[in-house]
Parts: sequence; structure tokens; C-alpha cells
Amino acid sequence: MAPFAVTMPVALFILDMQFLWVYADDLIGKGLAPWVIAELMMYASARLVNLALPLAILVASIMAFGSLSERNELTALKSAGLSIFRIFRPLVVTMLLISFGAFWFSNAAWPVANLKFRALLFSVTQKKPTLNLVPGAFYNGIEGFAIRVDSKEENGVLNDLFIHDHREGETGVSRVIRAERGQMEQQGDRLIMTLHNGVSYEEDLEQSKRRKERLQPHISSSFERQLFEIDLASLDFSKVDEGLFKRAHEMMTIAQLQLAIDSIEGMANDRLHEIQLYGARQTALFRDSIETAGAPFAAGGIWNALSPTQRRMAFDGARSLARNGQQGIANGLEDARGRRKAMDRHAIEWHRKFFLALSCILLFFIGAPLGAIIRKGGLGMPTVLAIGIFLAFYVLSMLGEQMVKSGQVSPVIGMWMSSLILLPLAVFLTRQAMRDASAFQIKWPSILKGVFRMKPTPTT
Repeated sequence: MAPFAVTMPVALFILDMQFLWVYADDLIGKGLAPWVIAELMMYASARLVNLALPLAILVASIMAFGSLSERNELTALKSAGLSIFRIFRPLVVTMLLISFGAFWFSNAAWPVANLKFRALLFSVTQKKPTLNLVPGAFYNGIEGFAIRVDSKEENGVLNDLFIHDHREGETGVSRVIRAERGQMEQQGDRLIMTLHNGVSYEEDLEQSKRRKERLQPHISSSFERQLFEIDLASLDFSKVDEGLFKRAHEMMTIAQLQLAIDSIEGMANDRLHEIQLYGARQTALFRDSIETAGAPFAAGGIWNALSPTQRRMAFDGARSLARNGQQGIANGLEDARGRRKAMDRHAIEWHRKFFLALSCILLFFIGAPLGAIIRKGGLGMPTVLAIGIFLAFYVLSMLGEQMVKSGQVSPVIGMWMSSLILLPLAVFLTRQAMRDASAFQIKWPSILKGVFRMKPTPTT
């Protein structure tokens, strides 16, 4: 358990650093409280357990059995009459407990972590940057204002301020203020700006009048000292309602996913049935004859009885009906395909609940025999092999998931493709570990010596 206790935090730390690298631009410069970032990292770590846990188990199993084999402790256990399965038994029991815990985590904790993470990340990304005036550039972080300063002094004095108040929706007035200098002071959620030696321009929008009747009145005034208040409520951090994300498939348990899959499948089948009924109604056959005064038309039926204008109108009407019918069927089929894709997305999450638990057992039966075969412990060769195997496992998993999303394979095949491909490798490595890895003990010096001693075949 010691290698696992080390590799699990390390794997989570590496994956968390990747998360910070991706979302660094959304976190920096917004004045977020430390507890907000800590909470976001906690939820992000919980979401990354499905990657960190299999990787940690693979690395830990290779390291543990590699160290036992390198110190000949595994050979001593085999000499005492213990088979490889007997040696694996305590760890297999431990792995079963970890797998049950992983299954509970996937079904109960992971949806909650996804919900909290999505809601908090959305709130963080929507938060505007803190007030930071850069000389020579407009600051638009405060809703309804654009502020520019020419320079800032060390004592906090701002030179050549330009303030554009464009809150037309609230006041109906567009105002521009320019001052030689000023100072800012924040009082709660209000920003108090003391301006000196400036000019103010106000323009009435006259929204109640038509454009041609507007006179565009404006007021121009100058001042020596003026106090200007700005509401900073738009810069405050507030969490979005989590109910907006609850219906996503990543936030559901197995029971909720199964109910959603059944419901979506029923709606898709109903939609296909409606398309069949619609097609049957649009393709009804009519007799090409009509009776007038008790006698049918002559040979040629209705078409010969129509005038050229009536024929053109009939043809245009038939073509319009055919196009409308074709478009209606195409829209219905597209709607059914969309529901099928949604059902596959829910099925992916349904299989993912079991995938994490079983992948832990599979990677253990790859890592433990491989560690016994390579006879190397520590963080060198075991880590390299573990990362290579895990990358292959991860790429196959992502490939299968993308194939399901594109509709190429069913969710069962796509989600379990990586496990089915690596299962023969686990069986092969376990068999080689039982045989003391005779197939891996290649005597390269003897082979090279035999190659150089080979005599050329005489030619006739």
C-alpha cells in the first residue's frame, strides 16, 4: 500500500496541474478568494479520480512486485511452495475493496463533483476581472462604463481621466467625463472617484420620439471638483444556480441514467412511428378517374381533361406536396438520430460507472505480473512502462468513446474496447509470471555469438 499511497497523490497532482494550465486564463486577474480556488481544485481533483486511480494502481503494482522480484523475495516465496495466485491473493482482496469503492464513487460522488465543478467553473469564467486600470488602455470590466487614464502616480493620483457612462438602458442618458486628475476610493460595493478640473457632456437619447423628430439635446458643463460613484456589483463573485446543470448526463446516477435512456429510446421509437404514419398518409393512392353526369371521362383520365394552366397548377401543387413530405420525413429522421445520439451519451455514462471499477482490476493484473517479470523496483523502469501502458489504455478508451459518439459502434463495444484489447495482455503476463518469465529471459550474448559463428552456405 505504500507505493499506492505515494503514486495516487502524485497522479492527482500532475492531472491538477494540467487543469490549471488549461483554465489559467479564466482564474488569473479576477481577484478570486482563496477558498473559491481551493473549492474548484477539490472538485476538479474528484473529477480526475477516474484517470488518477487506474494510473496509480498500475504504477504501484509494478513498483511493488518489481521490488519484491529484484530483492529475490518473490523467488523465496515461490520456493516455499506459494503459487503466484497465492501471493496475489491479499492484494486481489484489496483490489476488490478498492474497486467497490471506485464503483460507489463513480455512482454517488462523481455526479455530485461534476455538478459542483460545472456550476463553480461557469461562475468563475463569467466573473469579470478586478478593477485594474492600465495607462493608455480602456477598462471595460465594469458594466456600463469605459474608463481610461493617461498615467498613474505612486500616491494614487490618476492623470487625464476619461469616463464614458453608456448605461442607456438605465438612465436614458449617455455621459462623457474628462478630468485633468482624480483619485479612486472603494467603499463596500461602491467606487468613489474624486475628479478635479474637468468637463462633462450629457446627451439625451429621446427614446420616446421617432428618429426623424429627435433634436439630439445635450448638456455641457465644467467643474473644479466632482464626486462620481460607480456601482461595483457586477464585479462581485456569485455562484450560478446548480439546477441549470442537473439534467446533464454527467450529473446522473445509474438509476437516473437508466430511466433517461428508457425515456429517450421511447421518444425516438415514437418519432419513427410518426414518420411511418406520415409517409403512409402522404402516399395514399387515388383513382385516376372522375365521373361526371354518371359517365367517366374518355381514355386519358383526369389529366387529359385539364387545361394547360390547370395541368401546370396541378404539377406545381404535386411537386410542393412531394417536397414538403420529403422535408418532413428528413426532419423527423434527424430528430430521431438526435435522440439516438443523446441515448448513446447517457449509455456512455452508464457504462463508465462500471468501467472505472473493472479497469482497476485489469490494470492490477497487468502491473503486478509485469513487475515480477522485469525485476526492477523504484521509479525508473516501472514508471516508464506504466506510463506507456496507461497511455495505450487511455487512447483506446478515448477512441472507443469517440466512436460511440459518432455512431460507428454501440456503447457496449466502444466503452469496453480498451479493456477487451488489454485483457489478453493481462492473461499473457500472468501466465509468464507463473512460469518465472522464461519467455522474457532472452540470452542476447549467446544469440549474437551463434549468429557470428554461422558459416556461409556453399554455392555450386
